[in-house]
Amino acid sequence: MLGFVVRRVLQAVPLLLLISVLVFALIHAAPGGPLEMYLANPNVRPEDIERLRVALGLDRPIAEQYVAWLKGFIVGEWGYSFTDGRPVLQRLLERLPATLELIASAVVVAALVALPLGVFGALRKGGWVDHTTTVVSFAGISLPVFWVGLLLQLVFAVALGWLPSSGRASFGDGNLPDRLSHLIMPAVVLAAVHAAAWSRFLRSSMGTAVQQRFILAARARGIQERRVVWWHALRNALLPFVTVLMMDAAIMVTGAVITESVFAWPGLGSLFTEALARRDYTVLMAFLMMTSAAVVFLNLAADVFYHALDPRVRVR
Repeated sequence: MLGFVVRRVLQAVPLLLLISVLVFALIHAAPGGPLEMYLANPNVRPEDIERLRVALGLDRPIAEQYVAWLKGFIVGEWGYSFTDGRPVLQRLLERLPATLELIASAVVVAALVALPLGVFGALRKGGWVDHTTTVVSFAGISLPVFWVGLLLQLVFAVALGWLPSSGRASFGDGNLPDRLSHLIMPAVVLAAVHAAAWSRFLRSSMGTAVQQRFILAARARGIQERRVVWWHALRNALLPFVTVLMMDAAIMVTGAVITESVFAWPGLGSLFTEALARRDYTVLMAFLMMTSAAVVFLNLAADVFYHALDPRVRVR
C-alpha cells in the first residue's frame, strides 16, 4: 500500500510541473500584458511604467520569471494583486470558504438525487422508471449551467419571490435560514449536471452488481430483496461511485466559475472572472495552479481510496 501511494505521488509531481509550465505560458501568451491598464492611462508616465516593470520582474527573461514564480508558489509567496496590491494568497483564502460551502452542498444534493435515480433505474431496466430517469439525466447533462441558473432566478426569485436571486447573505443578516435561502439555487444548479452523470454511472454500476454470483446466492438463500439490494448490491456498486464522486468534486471548482458568476456568489469562481476582466495575471495564475493541484490530488486520493477498499485491486 505504501509503495502504491509513493508511486502515485511521484507521478503527480511531473504532472504538476507540466501544468505550471502550461499555466505560465498561457498567461504570458495572452494579448496585452499585466501593465496594459497603465498604458491606457494618459496620466501615467512611461518612466513610471518602466519602474513598475522592473519592480515586478517583467524585464527579465521568461525562463527566469518562470523559475522565480514557481519558487514563490511552492513556499506560499504568490505575489500581489495588480488591482488592489493585496497578497494573492490572502485574497484566495478569503474566497475559499464560500466556494467550499457551495461545492459541499452541491455534492450532497447531487448524491441524494443520483442515488435513487441510479438504483431504481438499474432495478427496473426498460420500464417507465428507467426511461424517466434516462430522460431526466440526459436533460441535466445537456442543459447549459448558466441557462438553468437564469431560469431558476426568473421563476423562484422574480416570479414567485421565494428565494433571493444572488449573493451569499442579505445585508446585515447572517443567520442560518437566510444563508440557506441564498445557497439553494446555486447548489442545485451546480449539482444538476453531476447528479445526471452520477445517476447514469450508478445505474451501470448497480446493474453490474445485481448480476454477480453472490447476489444470486443471497437471493437463493431467501434473504429479503430489500436487504439484498440496499445492503449487498449497493455496497459494491458504491465503491467505484465514491471514487468518481471524489474526482468530480475537484472538477466542480471549474463549474463553480459560471455558477458563482450567475448568482454573484463571493467565491473563487467570481474572483477568477473579476481577475480575468481586469487582467490581474497574478490572481489568474494562482487560481489556475490551485484548482489544477486540487484536481490532481483529489484524483490521487480517489486512487488510494479505491486501492485501500477493493481487495481485488490490491491483489493485482
